[in-house]
Amino acid sequence: MPRVTLFVTCIVDQLFPKVGLAMADVLERLGYQSDFPEAQTCCGQPAFNSGFWDEARGVARHFLDVFEGDSPIVVPSGSCTSMCGHHFSDLFQNDPAQLARVKALEARVYEFSRFLTDVAHADDLGAHFPHTVTYHDSCHALRELGVKAGPRRLLSHVRGLTLKEMDIAEECCGFGGTFSVKFPDVSGGMAQTKIDSILRTGASHVVSVDSSCLMQLQGVISRQGLPIETIHLAEVLASR
Repeated sequence: MPRVTLFVTCIVDQLFPKVGLAMADVLERLGYQSDFPEAQTCCGQPAFNSGFWDEARGVARHFLDVFEGDSPIVVPSGSCTSMCGHHFSDLFQNDPAQLARVKALEARVYEFSRFLTDVAHADDLGAHFPHTVTYHDSCHALRELGVKAGPRRLLSHVRGLTLKEMDIAEECCGFGGTFSVKFPDVSGGMAQTKIDSILRTGASHVVSVDSSCLMQLQGVISRQGLPIETIHLAEVLASR
């Protein structure tokens, strides 16, 4: 049985554990054995994005130690995949020994939907989710990883599911990690623009590959009492 290593990310581990469990369920359904290194923590993205690169290097070194090996690393987040797969090399550009470890790691890190489509070559997971959904393209997954068609292809095979596209599916939700804390008014305005687009689709659920985006959108949805739920792609694909 082939093995994969799961990096579930901070947000999933602390706030949305069902997403990690759903990801493991889908992978095991495809015949993969999932390993979960308990020493895993953060990828260092919050510190990196805020300019604290020395602190981010310490977190990244720990990540490199914990995920040493040769099995694919599957991540339920476009932003964290982007950090590990693209920006660790920025942190260690002047450290040849660590940079060599980073390059070896980069070849093993996959955003969840990309692993399903490009490595497992899966389309139909046998999922059943009888709802009308719309898909939110998270910024890192779309712009840094090029993830766009894959999640939609996976959703097209879910029984009972109807996909209704937003007119601004590719626009940012306004979260941006610490951006939402530093610029709450701008962040809130961006989220509201996105919510208005979601409402125009008539969808009952918003799907994405990033729980951080879904958290941002769910906050606005809940405060306004709207009849919409947010759900990670892994949870949809794990549904029976």
